[in-house]
Amino acid sequence: MDEQTLLKKLRWRCRRGMRELDQLFERYLDREWATAPTDEREVFLRLLDCEDDKLWRWFMGYEDCPDAQLSMLIARIRALPA
Repeated sequence: MDEQTLLKKLRWRCRRGMRELDQLFERYLDREWATAPTDEREVFLRLLDCEDDKLWRWFMGYEDCPDAQLSMLIARIRALPA
């Protein structure tokens, strides 16, 4: 699969139905995905597999993510400028 097709599929997967989560994921895709190393891309894909309610609690800081790799990427995405 070429990069452009992959990016379109990822954009669709990033649509969570919560504007705040959508914006955070899209920000990462727009600014970081193209240059992200393979291991970080794999962590992002795992993050997209998580349930929306957990993602919301983790991104908003209401709960700590138990997975260290996911937690580091969440912090990185939260730190991206709006």
